[in-house]
Amino acid sequence: MEQKFVAERNEMVEEQLKPRRIKSGAILDAMNNVPRHLFVPENIQSHAYNDSPLPIGLGQTISQPYIVAFMTEQLELVPGMKILEIGTGSGYQAAILAYLGCEVYTVELLEELASRSKKALAALKFDNVNVIHGNGYLGWPEQAPYDAVIVTAAPDSIPVKLVEQLKKGGKMIVPVGKARSAQTLKLIEKKEGRIVENDLLYVRFVPMV
Repeated sequence: MEQKFVAERNEMVEEQLKPRRIKSGAILDAMNNVPRHLFVPENIQSHAYNDSPLPIGLGQTISQPYIVAFMTEQLELVPGMKILEIGTGSGYQAAILAYLGCEVYTVELLEELASRSKKALAALKFDNVNVIHGNGYLGWPEQAPYDAVIVTAAPDSIPVKLVEQLKKGGKMIVPVGKARSAQTLKLIEKKEGRIVENDLLYVRFVPMV
């Protein structure tokens, strides 16, 4: 069975990511090696490498593989960076960041998901991921500032406290918009004395609550 999943991961990279111009060799390597099927419920593991989001329970989803890769690539990460993730969910996005050699601080509002993702990450020995159960709008100020912030649920507007926790020169990627409507994936850059905002894609994420 494991060989089947290895083949499906390779197919995901070759058929879903490379044709959509995911170019970072490090990200492609991470997507090819992190076992996505271990971050979804057992009854849907056979769909883990599909080109779509999947339900993980409690009204939450694991994002489409392309969106995980695209959002990660926009942050231009290098090993050793300190990253804040809002919306741990399954733990898969945190695992990709950890595989890239980043120190990850991830906040999950739903206690059951926080506990589940902690176990999945520990089982795979991602000891550079720190998970807390908490309010994502508040971030994790004790560990700030961060080189990058990645938000995997959609707030109505850009959360000010998350921008405050970003280093000067840092980047944040966040889907913004109302639930059940088109949302815009935005890249925020914290420059000297100003915030630069760029719209990247129309997306659909679960709401950030």
